[in-house]
Amino acid sequence: MNAPPHLPSRSPYDPMLVVEDLRVSFPRRGGGRTEAVRGVSFTLGRERLGIVGESGSGKSQTGRAILGLTAPEGRVSARRLMFNGVDLMHCTPRERRLLRGGRIAMVLQDPKYSLNPVMTIGDQIVETLRAHTRMSFSEARTRAMAALESVQIDDPKRVYTLYPHEVSGGMGQRAMIAMMLIANPDLLIADEPTSALDVTVQLQVLAVLDALVVERGMGLIFISHDLRLVSTFCDRILVMYAGQVVEEVSAGRLADAKHPYTRGLLNCVPKLGASVHPLPTLDRLPEWAL
Repeated sequence: MNAPPHLPSRSPYDPMLVVEDLRVSFPRRGGGRTEAVRGVSFTLGRERLGIVGESGSGKSQTGRAILGLTAPEGRVSARRLMFNGVDLMHCTPRERRLLRGGRIAMVLQDPKYSLNPVMTIGDQIVETLRAHTRMSFSEARTRAMAALESVQIDDPKRVYTLYPHEVSGGMGQRAMIAMMLIANPDLLIADEPTSALDVTVQLQVLAVLDALVVERGMGLIFISHDLRLVSTFCDRILVMYAGQVVEEVSAGRLADAKHPYTRGLLNCVPKLGASVHPLPTLDRLPEWAL
């Protein structure tokens, strides 16, 4: 297996990912195209960046475009899309494949639809590792066991032999994280990795992600619709509406957000001891979508 494209050395203060004017469009049934992502720009260092918004706001399509996983009918353009000095808009498909899963990884929303149902969890992790490194099967198996243990799976030898339908949602999600981190990526994109989990398991998965980001110095893009969760876990937050970033704010100052859409989202978050009658609604002004 050839090595991924050369990634030049850089200062720890330099962003590992630069996104400028990212646009993703899809054909409409009646002709023309609809832009799902419209001019998104941001940078990412070794930090936890949250992207929040309603369903359809363009969060997941932004992450997929960075990784090169946009559907074939989609059209992606950007003024700049750079990862550690590699131009993601103009690198070859082979270079993209070497980066994907090796230096950039993505944890998808539901392990039931992401894991291969006819392969054991251990075999899937080994396959991922051997796709990006020269390694014997026995060595890859040992690394896979260690990866399962690193995401707080108590009996990695047993879980290694199980099929996806034989594990719980939380264990499946942790196995997905282990699979995506086995090749030691510099950037992890987590697309609502806790939305299908109960609160206790959510906290366990977040603790795993937090420890791995700190220990490995990764950059993390955490995509979610849960403002409260993102505000407690991330360093910065991008708020998206109708394919655009309407506001960027540090997580600690989310309560001071200015944009009326962000304020509306915050007002819809339940508060202990506060009246819930009438239930708050989110107003959407036409000019936000322009």
